[in-house]
Amino acid sequence: MRYLIPMAAMLACAAPALAQPENPQIDFAGFVALAGQVEQERAQRLLPFGAFMERAQSNDALLLDARSAADFAAGHIEGAVNLPLPEFTAQRLAQVIGADRNRPILIYCNNNFINDVPPVTRKAIELALNIQTFINLTGYGYPNVFELGDVVDLSDPDVRWTGANAAALPYAPTEPGA
Repeated sequence: MRYLIPMAAMLACAAPALAQPENPQIDFAGFVALAGQVEQERAQRLLPFGAFMERAQSNDALLLDARSAADFAAGHIEGAVNLPLPEFTAQRLAQVIGADRNRPILIYCNNNFINDVPPVTRKAIELALNIQTFINLTGYGYPNVFELGDVVDLSDPDVRWTGANAAALPYAPTEPGA
């Protein structure tokens, strides 16, 4: 038994052999720095639901949903435009947002809904899509990003939830006047 090498020691010896050169097209330290830079700005741009929906009605504002295309088709806030986060590039963002980099952009994600049902299944809180979306938009040079700061219920008619399976949700939105 005394001749067994602890696993940590074996891994430490093997680590240099496993080390790979860093990809020059990936900058983790830069991402961490960017996240730190936008942290306070993001905190100041969290909007309560009423203010968020009011701003979304502005003619120049863009309500951006960065969830998957399938989840967006299944349900989204009325008036939202979809660009899934994995598709964020300078070119695609310019196509969707337009030429005005100062355009107000409003974002929301699965974690803004209490319902936790498809198409808004909750993510781990430290991995909520709003975080990556805010960082990415800021990193691509869009300074007027605002985030829904509240948690709301899809059945609230003020949410204006729409989409292919909106009526089939366990917490189906009620029709105005119903």
